[in-house]
This record gives sequence, structure tokens and C-alpha cells, in this order.
Amino acid sequence: MQEVVPINSTQKNSQDTRLLNALGAGNSSTRLQAALAVGTRPDPSFVDALVARCAIEPDFFVRDMLTWALTRLPAEITVPRLLAELRSERAQARSQALHTLSKIGDGKAWPAITRSLLHDADDEVARSAWRAAVALVPTGEQEGLAAELAAQLGRGDRNVQLSLSRALVALGDVIEPALQTKLASDDPTVRAHAHATERLLRDPDAGFDSAVDEAKRIVALGPEPVGETAC
Repeated sequence: MQEVVPINSTQKNSQDTRLLNALGAGNSSTRLQAALAVGTRPDPSFVDALVARCAIEPDFFVRDMLTWALTRLPAEITVPRLLAELRSERAQARSQALHTLSKIGDGKAWPAITRSLLHDADDEVARSAWRAAVALVPTGEQEGLAAELAAQLGRGDRNVQLSLSRALVALGDVIEPALQTKLASDDPTVRAHAHATERLLRDPDAGFDSAVDEAKRIVALGPEPVGETAC
């Protein structure tokens, strides 16, 4: 039987240093492998390095691996560190922290999903906040969240609108009063987005683009007649 040689503290420190350096390497594949290695053998001593790297990492796949590595650590260690990132002036730091909190799913993070984050001027931060809010919202708070989200119907480009519709639909029928308010908006873009979201709520398999096209027709022309009244 092969003897297992224990790793002494000097060896561990050397390995940790190499991994930390690899997380900031110029090659994205090297950074990806480093994040995978850290997540495979979770070590709380890496939490600060992982969170800090999330704030500046340019590669989507590496960021996703960094998030995975953070989810492998105890929530009582990661969540406070991520909550601190929500106050960062760097948009990516806020966005990635929100994304990671949504993956961890610790309800104690809910109070930190503030109105300012839900309405953040940066679209990526707002989108991450919407997803995190839907994942973390406690029972009894869904209607209030639906109203905050619906207040932004009509915002942004197709991708932003799709994210908002998905977040609303994920809340279920509780969104109907907020949608009805926006269906009466003076803004045709808001009405079209509300109509598209309503259709997705009724038919989750409907494509967003077709829902938007139908919504625009309804807003422009009104609903098609359902039939002629017999004389």
C-alpha cells in the first residue's frame, strides 16, 4: 500500500501562493484552472482572494468558476464578505456579489437587496439584483418585490427586458396587480413590456420575442375582435 505523505505547513503555504498567483495570471485558462482547484478543495483562507477576483475578472467563464468556488465555502464565511461588496463603487463587484448570493441562497442576505440595488443605474447590477431578490425573497414579501420590479417595465434593451420579465414571472401570480397597473401606463413601451410579461406568465413556453411582437401589436392596434355580434 502506498504511503500517504502529509503536507506540511511550508508545502501548503507554497501551494496556496501558487494558486493565488494563478488566480491573477494573464492567461484565462490558468485562472479558470486555479478557481477550479480552489473550489475542489475549499479553504476559507481563500475567500478574500476569490471575492476580490470576482470584482475584476474579465472572463465570464472564470467568474462563473469563482462563484462556484465561493458556494463551496461555508455561508457564514462567504455571505458577510459578499454583503460588503454590495457597497462597492465598482459595478462588477456589486453584480458578481449579487449573483453569488443568489447561488448560495442564504435568506439572511435578503435585507441587503435594497431598492437602490434593484434600481441600480448599471443594467448588469440591476439584473443581478432582480435574480437575487427572486431567489431570496421571504414569504410575505413577494408583492412588494413585484411592485418594485414592475416599476421598471420598459427599461433597457431586449436582454434587460427579458431578465426583468423572467424575474417577475418567477414570482408567479402575485405579480398580476402590478402588471395591471403598468398595462394602463401612458408609455407604450411600458405597456408593451407589461403585455409581454403577462403573456409569459400565462404561457411560460411562449418565446419572449413573439410575446413582445404580439404585445406591440396590441398596444398599437388594440386587441383583435373576438367575433361579430349576431343580429
